[in-house]
Amino acid sequence: MSEIIRNSRLCRGLRAAGGKILSWWRQGCFAGMYRSLQKQNEDSASLRLWLRFGQAENYAEDSLYARTLHGIRHLFEKLGVILAASWFYRILLAIKNLYLRISAHSRVLGWINSLSLHQWLLVAFGLYLPLEYVIRDFLGIPLLSSVWEELFLFSCFCMVLWRRALQQTKGLNRETPLDAWLLLFAGVGLVLAALVRPYPYVVMPGYRIVVQYMLWFFIIIRLVESDKDFQVLYVTMGLLVALLALHGMYQYVIGVEIPAHWVSQTEMGVRTRVFSITGSPNILGSLMVLFAPICASGIYYCRKPIVKFLCLGLVGCCLLTLLFTFSRGAWIGMIVAVLLFALFVDKRLIALMAAGISAVLVAVPSITSRITYLFTQDFAEASAIGGRAMRWELGRSLLTENNPWLGFGLGRYGGAVAMQNKILDPTETFDYFYLDNYYLKTMVEMGYLGFIFYCLLLLALVIWGIRAIQQSGPRLSTLPGDALQRGIGNKRILAVSLFSGMIGVLVHCLFENIFEEPFMSSYFWAMAAMLLYLGFFRKKAAAPENP
Repeated sequence: MSEIIRNSRLCRGLRAAGGKILSWWRQGCFAGMYRSLQKQNEDSASLRLWLRFGQAENYAEDSLYARTLHGIRHLFEKLGVILAASWFYRILLAIKNLYLRISAHSRVLGWINSLSLHQWLLVAFGLYLPLEYVIRDFLGIPLLSSVWEELFLFSCFCMVLWRRALQQTKGLNRETPLDAWLLLFAGVGLVLAALVRPYPYVVMPGYRIVVQYMLWFFIIIRLVESDKDFQVLYVTMGLLVALLALHGMYQYVIGVEIPAHWVSQTEMGVRTRVFSITGSPNILGSLMVLFAPICASGIYYCRKPIVKFLCLGLVGCCLLTLLFTFSRGAWIGMIVAVLLFALFVDKRLIALMAAGISAVLVAVPSITSRITYLFTQDFAEASAIGGRAMRWELGRSLLTENNPWLGFGLGRYGGAVAMQNKILDPTETFDYFYLDNYYLKTMVEMGYLGFIFYCLLLLALVIWGIRAIQQSGPRLSTLPGDALQRGIGNKRILAVSLFSGMIGVLVHCLFENIFEEPFMSSYFWAMAAMLLYLGFFRKKAAAPENP
C-alpha cells in the first residue's frame, strides 16, 4: 500500500515540486547567509559554553538523598526474597501461568499480553483524560469520582515497589536534581498550610490540588524503565491528542452550543468554541500546545514517508483545533512552543509559522477580530470591569490582606477549591473568580515565599530539561543531510518535542489556571519525567547489566 502511494502522481508531483523549491532555496542569498552564520556559530565561544552547560552530570545520583533511597531499595529487595518464598506469591504465579495457558491460542489476549502489566499502567496514564471523563461525567458515581485519582496513583506506586522488591527492574537509580526542588516546594507548601489556616477544611484540599499531581513525576520516571516503556506512553499520548483534535474539528463543523459568556458582545462573529471532552476551550487549547509537538516529532523522527505524512496530517488537525478553541493564551503558548521546536530542530519552521499566521489573519476574519479586539477601548473597559485586569488587581490586594510573605491561604482564593467552597460573602469590592493566571494564583495563596520556591522549581525544570535535550542525542547540525532525514531515530527530536510543549503550557499559565485541571498537571510532570529519562537514564537502561 505504501509503495502504491509513493508511486502515485500526487506523491511524485509533490516530491518534484519540493525538490525544485529546495533547489531554489539552496541557491538563494538567504540560504548562503544562513550557511555563513551557521559556520561562524560552530566556531564560536558561545556554542562551546552552551555545550559545556548541557553536558552537566546528574549529581543527584551520588547525593545523600540517593544513598538513602538506595538503602530503602535494598530493604525492599530483602522483603522481596521473603515475598517470593511465600504462599501468596506462589498462588499469584499459578494464576498467571493458568492465564497464559488459556490465552495462548487467543489473538486478542495475545495482543494484550504483548505489553506487561506496568506498561498497561502507562497506557492507562496516557489515557488519564478519557478515564477522568468516563468516571466523573459518564458513570457519575460520587464515591468513585472522588477517590479514583488517589487509587490510580497508589496502584502505580505499589507497582514500582513490587517490581523493585522482586528485582524485576534493571536496578537503576532514578534520582534527579529536580527531586530536591519538588520536595522542597512540597515542604514549603506544607509549612504554609500549617501557618495560614483560618479555615482548616479548605487548606488540605488547596494543598492537595497544588502538590498531589506533581507526584506523578516520581512514579513515571520509575515506571519508564526502557525505550519500549517510553514508546508505549509517548505513542498513547500522541493517539490521544489525535482523537481530541478530530473531535474538536467535528464540534466546530456541527457548531456545538456554548455558554454565552465564552464570547463577548463584540465577538459575535465567533459562532462556537470547541472544547472536546475537557469542558473548556482554554484547556483543550493547552492540551494541543502540550501534545502537538509530539505529533510534529514524528515528521522528523520516523523513517517511513507514509508515517511522516500521517504525522503531518495530525499536526494540521491539532493546529486547526487550536484555532477553533479561540483561546488567545493557547495561541501564544503554541507560538512559543513552535519557536523552541524550530530552534532545536528545523529553523525553517519559523518562516512557515509566520506565513501560516499571516494566511489565517487574512482568510479568517473571526480570528482576526478576536485578536484585534485586544487593542480596543471596549476590551480595556471590559477587562477593568470584570476581566483579567480586575481579577489580577483583586488578587494583588488580597495578597496584602494577610502577610504577603505567607499569602492569603491555600484554597482560599483564585482556584478551583475556593470556587467550590466560597467561604467569604461577596461584597461590592470582593467576589470569587478564577484569577486566570496560575502564577498569580500561587502567589496570592502561598505568598512571596511559596511563589519564590515555585519559580525555583520551574527554573530547575528548564535548566535540567535543556541539559536532558543536549544529552539525549547528537545535535542535528552536526549530522549530514536535510533535517527531515538526519533526525530519523534521533531521540533528541523526542526530547525537544516534550520540552517545547511544556514551555508552551508554562507560557499559557500566564493567562489561565491550567494546572487547576488534574490531568494537565499530571501530564506535565509525567512529560518532565520522560524528558529526564531520555537525557540521563536511557543509555544506562540500554547498557547490559554487570554480572
